[in-house]
Amino acid sequence: MAISAQEVNKLRQQTGAGMMDCKKALVEADGDFDKAIEILRKKGQKVSASRADRETTEGVVLAKTNEDGTEGVLIAFTCETDFVAKNEDFVSMGNKVLDIAFNEKPGTVEDLKAIKSGETTLGEEITELIGKIGEKLDISAYQILSGEAVVPYIHAGSKLGVLVALKNTDGTDVAAPAKDVAMQIAAMNPVAVDKDGVDPTIVEKEIEIGKEQARQEGKPENIIEKIAMGKLQKFYKENTLLSQAFVKDNSQSISQYLDGVQKGMTVEAFKRVSIG
Repeated sequence: MAISAQEVNKLRQQTGAGMMDCKKALVEADGDFDKAIEILRKKGQKVSASRADRETTEGVVLAKTNEDGTEGVLIAFTCETDFVAKNEDFVSMGNKVLDIAFNEKPGTVEDLKAIKSGETTLGEEITELIGKIGEKLDISAYQILSGEAVVPYIHAGSKLGVLVALKNTDGTDVAAPAKDVAMQIAAMNPVAVDKDGVDPTIVEKEIEIGKEQARQEGKPENIIEKIAMGKLQKFYKENTLLSQAFVKDNSQSISQYLDGVQKGMTVEAFKRVSIG
């Protein structure tokens, strides 16, 4: 049957799909709009499945906090190419994902994708956009953080973001020190706030590595354990946030820097998300 340009444009306005895709869908559906929308969705699902093994190493990291700065959300919305990362529809969808994540605060990425958005789920909307753009798109990271003072930081280029929660702030304006700490987290990628937060499996691995290094150096077996523990302390100093040397002033640790700003102020928790 003949499909008018007006019908094609109407479907395009409803779905955001390309003109030719809309025309083909309407022809296939014999002019039935609901069926045409279903065809377009199926096309999106097909594109999504066919690109499932593609890497999404481009995109945007976005953050949002509530008005009193006690809760924040961090997401990474990713795609295959830098060109698509600048696409208006892609950026708009990324902001929609952020807003829904912030408002609903689901438990996981899959729970986030399952949230209803109009007549469909958020995941289905992303699938439709895949059909329109022709690249794999994904919510590759989603983090929530709450605390006494939660501050976001998005690194230049929007491919790396941090949420940091400070405590014992005692009414101090934390904007500047929190940004300093967030930039430290972005640059140095600590594994935990302090040694108590390090995964026990990482600790065991570092001890074993330390022992093996000592043996390779020919150290006596009776001091191997002591040497390994010494290496573990060095690992903590270099890889846990509060013990790390402050990048902007390596004469002091992050712990000492924060204590100097406000006695007793420290980091409660942090989240770090990066793309690529």
